[in-house]
Amino acid sequence: MYLMTSALFDFHLALGQFLNYRLVLEASERERILYLAVPIAAYESFFQRDLPQASVRQYRIKLIVYDPVDEVILKWIN
Repeated sequence: MYLMTSALFDFHLALGQFLNYRLVLEASERERILYLAVPIAAYESFFQRDLPQASVRQYRIKLIVYDPVDEVILKWIN
């Protein structure tokens, strides 16, 4: 339960920061495309749950899934 609570808290924090940053970019640099970077472990576990999937759809969040060990991008999700 603790791990899930921590993942949910981290998701809320990242989502809030992402949405605020996107709002500022839309006002100043409309041509920029903002992506939320997600480590592969979080994408394969937490991001497969209903709430993160619904949030990604609702807020039209583009994702970059990366491997933090090898420091490579694995997926670009529009």
